Amino acid sequence: MLAVLSVEARKLNRSLAALLALAAPTLIAIFVFFNMLRGKEAAPWDLYMQGSVGIWAFFMLPMSVTALTALVAHMEHGPRAWDHLRALPVARWKLYAAKAICVLVVVVAMSLLNLLLTWGAVLLAATIKPVLSPTGVFDLGVQLMLLGKVMLAATLMIAIQFWIAMRFASFVPSLAVGIGGTFFSVVATAAKQGVFFPWQMPVNMLATEAWRVQTALALGGGLGAVVLILAVVHLARREVL
Repeated sequence: MLAVLSVEARKLNRSLAALLALAAPTLIAIFVFFNMLRGKEAAPWDLYMQGSVGIWAFFMLPMSVTALTALVAHMEHGPRAWDHLRALPVARWKLYAAKAICVLVVVVAMSLLNLLLTWGAVLLAATIKPVLSPTGVFDLGVQLMLLGKVMLAATLMIAIQFWIAMRFASFVPSLAVGIGGTFFSVVATAAKQGVFFPWQMPVNMLATEAWRVQTALALGGGLGAVVLILAVVHLARREVL
């Protein structure tokens, strides 16, 4: 399994995954930086950091997952390399499991990078405009825990996108589902039923109602893990044409 993971990591390194992983968190940090400079008085650290997590969970995370899963799948669909890969003396499920693990690792890296770049953007803005120096204490543990919950709640969405991207040779179905899911998530932000919608589960980690957080976390993480396993099993058993 380690050998398969190593190969997948090298493939990602030669793709545009690194650019994607850097672009999304950077855009959020730039927004936080300029939005902070528009302010006239200091605000707590939590306000800036949770605002960044909110943007990440609400919009950038779903769109990044859509692009990333399509990219990972197209590395094999594009050159029609599945026949070669599946002929190797390696259990087929390991090929798909390795890709799923790589997707999850990249999303975790993007989450951490978002935290780091936002922290840097806030400090830079405060340096340029000292009156805006954030109040309170920057609690790294709390922020990491929040990001962990967002990541766990996003597992179901990631599993669905991964399954579709790997299942269809064309990237159109994956992009259509990802864009559609993000669209309905945005337009139905206030809907109570949104807690059951995979694309809204990550942002529900910022909800003030405990039941929403717990429900989204349980469904996103628990059901997400089950769907991811089912995806790997299904993809490994089907024949690629």
